[in-house]
Order: sequence, then C-alpha cells, then structure tokens
Amino acid sequence: MDAIRDLHPGYFAFVMATGIISTGTYLLGPSWLSRTLLVLTVAGLGVLSVTLVIRLARFRPSVAADIRAPERVFGFFTITAGLDVLAVRLSDAGHPLATAILAGVAAAVWLALTYGVPASLLLTRAHDSVLSGVNGSWLLWVVSTQSIALTAAVLVPAWPSQARLLASVATGLWSLGLVLYLLLVSLILLRWLTVPMTPQALGPPYWILMGATAITVLAGAKILVLPGMLPAVRATAGFVEGFSYALWAFGTWWIPLLVILGCWRHVRQRWPPGSWSPPRSSGSGRDYRAGVQP
Repeated sequence: MDAIRDLHPGYFAFVMATGIISTGTYLLGPSWLSRTLLVLTVAGLGVLSVTLVIRLARFRPSVAADIRAPERVFGFFTITAGLDVLAVRLSDAGHPLATAILAGVAAAVWLALTYGVPASLLLTRAHDSVLSGVNGSWLLWVVSTQSIALTAAVLVPAWPSQARLLASVATGLWSLGLVLYLLLVSLILLRWLTVPMTPQALGPPYWILMGATAITVLAGAKILVLPGMLPAVRATAGFVEGFSYALWAFGTWWIPLLVILGCWRHVRQRWPPGSWSPPRSSGSGRDYRAGVQP
C-alpha cells in the first residue's frame, strides 16, 4: 500500500508514452508492435485508474499534499493527456465512439484541473512564492490542453454534424495552449535566472519544453487539414500556420540546449540518472531524495 500512497501524479505519463509509440507504429509499422503497445496502453490506463481511485479513497492526505506541492501538482495533467493519446490511437483504428467517450472524460478532468490547480497554488500555498517549485512538469498543462484540441480536430470527420463546434473547440484550446506555453516558459526562464541552478533541480521534466511544442505543432497540423469552410478554421488558418511553424523552430532550438544541460548535470556534476518525477514537497510529512521514488 505504500506504493499506492506515494504514487506520483505524473505516472499517467506511461499511458501517454506508450500510446504515442503505438500510434507511430500504427502509421509506420510494424502493425504487431502497434497492437501490442495498444494493449499495454489500455492495461496501463486501467491499472493506474484503479490505483488512483484507491489512493483518493484511502490516502486523501497524500493526494492533498500533492495538490499543494507546486513541483508535483501539474503531474495530474498526464491523466488528461493519457486519455486523449489513447483516444487518438483508437480514432486511427476506426473507433470514433470510444474516441468520443475518452475525449469527454479527458475534457471533464482537464476542466477540473485547469481551474483547480491554479486555485490551489494561489489560495492554499504555505509560502510567499511558488517560483522555487517551477519545473518542466508545469508544461504538462500545455500538453493536456493541446491533447484536447488534437482530439477535437480528429473527431471532426467522424462527427460531421458537430463539425463547427468541434473546430471551434480545437482552435480555441489550441490558442489557449499557445498562450499558456509562452507564459509558463517565461516562468521557467525566470526561475533559471533567479534561483541557483543545481543538478537536483535540473530534472528530466525540462524536456517537456520541447515536447509541448511538438504536440502544439501536431494539433495545429490537424486543425489546418480541417475543411476550410468551417468558420473557426477560416478565421484562424493563417494564425495557426504561422505559430505552428514558429513553435516547430523553437522546439527544435530547445533540443541542443537541453542536451548541453543534461551533459552538465550527468557528466560534469556526476548526477546519477533517476526518476522523471520531481521530489515530494517537505510539507507532505515525508522526506524524499530528489528525483528518486521510494
């Protein structure tokens, strides 16, 4: 039960990653690997969902501590992103009903998180500033937002009667995700320039700086292939195209810098490879070594 109590909110990234590779192998092959990974994605979602329900029922103080911890709370957005990644994979396989159901659940979770998480940081924080808790996992907010935009765009061909609504949702959330990315990157750069950089703080979640641009570009590409007569698409096509290209360039720019920072962390500072999960806040009552799960 200790493993369930201490389950990091970001563990739903397993569903995201496995589903993404399943989608890639579905498009490029081999098909047997795609099907195998799809089974693992569904199984992982099931196991993690049950575990989360148990954690909510039996270990509410632990969940509450995660909600109050700025370095961990954004991990909950992997729930939305994982559901949407699986939804897109099932859409590619010709299962629009399953896609719509997963997208609806993901949207409900996102709606709760997108207001609940900022509110928790603004109203319940124990310190004057959360800047020291800013890390790459905050960009999961962007990833989950763009995942809903992507799923809405994917559903347009399967649900033509709601094409206008879905296109409006896709373009609106894509724009929201873009603004969130710009705001959160500014906070991350502010932290880098004002809080001393340590190997412990420079964790692997900072790779989401590049990953968030990748899903934004993908969602933008899906929006651009929607029927041009849809009002939302017609009104925003140039905007989406231009910013998608800019974010592709910016995401590509990040890669060499992230490699340099990783080399500094592991080669020069000799920091051992560890978990992607940021440390649990000391306010939870338990002290964890940074980056290593118990």
